[in-house]
Amino acid sequence: MSAQKLNKMKHFKNLKDIPAKDLRKIIIDAKKRKSFRKKLNNLEIDKGAPLKGKLLIQMFEKSSLRTRLSFYLAIKQLGGSTLTLRPDELHLSKGGESIEDTAKILSNFGNAFMLRTDSDEKLEEFKKYLSIPIINGLSPSSHPSQILSDVFTVEEIKKKPISKLNITWIGDFNNVLNSLIAASIKFTFKLNIGCPRNYQLNKNILNYLKDNKNKIFLFNDPKKAAAGADVIFSDKVISMNDKVDKIKKLSHFKKFKINKKLLNFAKKDCIFLHCLPRGDEVEESVFSSKKSKVWQQALNRVHVQKSILLYCFGKI
Repeated sequence: MSAQKLNKMKHFKNLKDIPAKDLRKIIIDAKKRKSFRKKLNNLEIDKGAPLKGKLLIQMFEKSSLRTRLSFYLAIKQLGGSTLTLRPDELHLSKGGESIEDTAKILSNFGNAFMLRTDSDEKLEEFKKYLSIPIINGLSPSSHPSQILSDVFTVEEIKKKPISKLNITWIGDFNNVLNSLIAASIKFTFKLNIGCPRNYQLNKNILNYLKDNKNKIFLFNDPKKAAAGADVIFSDKVISMNDKVDKIKKLSHFKKFKINKKLLNFAKKDCIFLHCLPRGDEVEESVFSSKKSKVWQQALNRVHVQKSILLYCFGKI
C-alpha cells in the first residue's frame, strides 16, 4: 500500500484513541446518510457508491447478531462487499499460523478488517501487522461502534447535543460501560454509574479517568444514579463467556433491576437504551414501554457504521 493511502487510513479501535472532532464528524455524516435513505430499501446502494469495489472482511470469535448484520448492510449500502470468516475455519486457530502472516493475507485480499474478539492483545497485534484499517467489533475492554451509535441515537431522540443531557448507566462494569466512559469524556456529558459496592472499574479505566477532566459519578444506590436522568443505559449482568458464580452475581444486582419504580427517579421524558441481548436486568414493563428505544437503537448501528467505514477509508 502506498504511503499516501496509509496516511489517509484510520483505525477504529477504541473511542479514547480517536479525536473528539473526528467522532463528531462521524455522527454528522451518519445523520446525513440516514436522512438520504428514507425512500430506499435495505439493499439499495447510496448515491455515488462511495465504497464501490471495497471488501470488508469480518471475523467473529464471539457470537454476534446486531454487529454482524449492521456491518453487512453498512458496506453493502456503500457499494462494497463483505466476507465473514470463522476462526475455527482458519489455520490461525488450528494450524498454528501466526497473526502476523494472517494479517498480511487479509491485507492483500481485503480493504478493511472488522474483528470481534475475546482478546485485546489479539486486536492490538492484528493492528500492528495489518496494512488496512482494523475496526473493533467488540473486545473484552470496549465496544466502540455500539456506543458511538448510541450517542447518535440519544441525540436523534432528544434533539440536542448529548453534552446537555444527564446519562445514567445501571449495571455491571463491562466493555460497553468502558466505551460509554470514554464517550463521556470525548463528548463532555455527565455520566452517573450505578453498581453494587463490591464491583469496581478496572485499573486502566480508573487511570484514564484520573488523566481526563470529566463529570462521572459512581453510586452504590440505583435510585441516586437514576436521579434526574435523561437516558438510562443497561446491559446483561452476565456477559458473554463470563466465568463467575452466576447465581451469586445475579443476587448482587437484584436491587439494580430496571423497573418502573426506578424510572420514577429519572426525568419524565427519560428513555431506556440497551445494547442487547437482554437478560433479567430489566423488567418487561420497561423494556416494552414507550420509554424503551432499543429497536431504534439497534437499527441505527447500520447508519453509524457506514460512517465509521468511511472514516477508516479517509473519506470523512
